[in-house]
Amino acid sequence: MTILTSLEALHSHYGTAGEASFIKEIDHLGAAYRKIVESARFCALSTCGPEGLDCSPRGDDEPVVRIRDDRTLLLPDRRGNNRIDSLQNIVRDPRVSLMFMVPGWNNVLRVNGKAVVSVEPKLLASFEKEGKEPRSVIVVTIESVYFQCARAILRADLWAPESRSAADDLPTPGMILKEIKESFDGTTYDAEWPERAAKSMW
Repeated sequence: MTILTSLEALHSHYGTAGEASFIKEIDHLGAAYRKIVESARFCALSTCGPEGLDCSPRGDDEPVVRIRDDRTLLLPDRRGNNRIDSLQNIVRDPRVSLMFMVPGWNNVLRVNGKAVVSVEPKLLASFEKEGKEPRSVIVVTIESVYFQCARAILRADLWAPESRSAADDLPTPGMILKEIKESFDGTTYDAEWPERAAKSMW
């Protein structure tokens, strides 16, 4: 096995990136990047902490983040499993990365920056839905933003309906949990999930 073990070897192997790879990266939301963020209902949030890395899916029925200004994003922490892996990381290491995906758009938008976890009452109230406020809001200060080349999504043919897996072809959460812990009642877990999710969406 041949391993690349230095930056010099890595750059020599890959060569020089094209001009567009560098000019696309800026430190704020320009008009075009703002439009993409405003269209995105889903993003992945990456954080790092003493235990390692975490990547968490985030979604909403409207733009997944709110733009406060061209250098600040607000991400409400909606109901989840209460593991709070991302939040634990942020309070110890503020570095974060967001990757926005918009169905039908063959690129992704990436934002890197630093974040804090806010529980300011007025801010929480501004994100209220169906009588429920988020437990906190992640406030992201943008350090860099850029779009990612479309090749990955094109290779995966990600948005084509015929590329979707049928739900019956994949294991359910209950099946996964029972595989890990044989005594777990996965059948009941799966049967109760739709109603549980409907009551705890926000």
